[in-house]
Amino acid sequence: MSRVERVSKTAQIAASDPNRVIIFDTTLRDGEQAPGFSMSAVAKLKMAHVLRDLGVDVIEAGFAAASPGDEECIRRVAGEIEGPVFASLSRANEKDIDASFRALAPAPKSHRRCHVFLATSPIHRSAKLRMSTNEVLATISRTVEYAASMFDDVEFSAEDAFRTEPEFLAEALTAAADAGAQTLNVPDTVGYATPEEARQRFAYLDGIIRPRHADVIFSSHCHNDLGLAVANSLAAVEGGARQIEGAINGIGERAGNASIEEVIMALRTRADRYGATVAAESRHLVRASQTLRDVTETVIARNKAIVGLNAFAHEAGIHQHGMMADARTYEIMRPEDVGFEGSYFVLGKHSGRHAVGKRAEALGHVLEGQRLADVFAGFKQRADQIGEINDAELTAIIAAVTASAPQDTTYATAG
Repeated sequence: MSRVERVSKTAQIAASDPNRVIIFDTTLRDGEQAPGFSMSAVAKLKMAHVLRDLGVDVIEAGFAAASPGDEECIRRVAGEIEGPVFASLSRANEKDIDASFRALAPAPKSHRRCHVFLATSPIHRSAKLRMSTNEVLATISRTVEYAASMFDDVEFSAEDAFRTEPEFLAEALTAAADAGAQTLNVPDTVGYATPEEARQRFAYLDGIIRPRHADVIFSSHCHNDLGLAVANSLAAVEGGARQIEGAINGIGERAGNASIEEVIMALRTRADRYGATVAAESRHLVRASQTLRDVTETVIARNKAIVGLNAFAHEAGIHQHGMMADARTYEIMRPEDVGFEGSYFVLGKHSGRHAVGKRAEALGHVLEGQRLADVFAGFKQRADQIGEINDAELTAIIAAVTASAPQDTTYATAG
């Protein structure tokens, strides 16, 4: 099957908008294979439904050759979910590619992607593969061509790309494109790169390969070993990448992958910087995060960007005052845009008098003058003891002050 005859959904997306970044979610593959995140078929299906609603372009549903169970999970996901492209990971051999073909058979032809990978770095070539550079190139050409004979959509990943010699990496990716790969993934498999290196590497590869393969899509797959996965992914976009791979909540091998929710909102919030668009329905991000939390029984850190409980919570008095004046003083995104109901004011020892008065009023108590001063003093004392003051605690403080106050002190109850 020639490149011209193969028309994949992602190729159509890329052709329609050169600034569109394809979101490739690997929660069910790279994320799920990490310790502590294994999912049953039912859990994978539940996550796949949410990812479909989120509007990710590609769902990497698993690694078909890893086990009969994984092949069956991919088959169920590809057969029961409609909309996204479904990918199955394959090592660079025909047996793995055959397993991916079987697993993805229920999906429409244009929505099946075979994701072939082979390591290219010197350490992998010598220690793991025991292959020469010529053997690596020959294997890439043979297996990608085989995959392209079966799939409309083929992605090739040069594992450990950022520890690969740039010239050889360009050779390897060119070989993959020559053999029929439409998407060329440049993975920072061990989280080694820095943002400037990522930008430069993608720009270099784009300059060498695109003149020969104008329709190729460069992809970024970054791990978070140095805490730079999202930064490197965004830098890759600056260098020409138009697909970003990652996982919900940043789960994945070792320190994880780029967090898809952070990538989506960074591209949207800083469109002025990146000049790129995404089609994801971001209001489903919190739901996706919490669904993953539930099916894997893991905790989301309160300070997790975008989806953590504190992402739109405010305790400091200065911040709360600014938020009451105009939310844009301290929030660069609207909480509703990611799936929260709204901003949340946490009452604690850092909160100011104004925020306490406002919360009391919302609970039906209008505090003014000395009464507000007395309640605020009691509030501060209790906050030093227990930290966060919830509505029940605040009501109790108001009641205690009311009981001990002279009857003529200014106090009212909202009617």
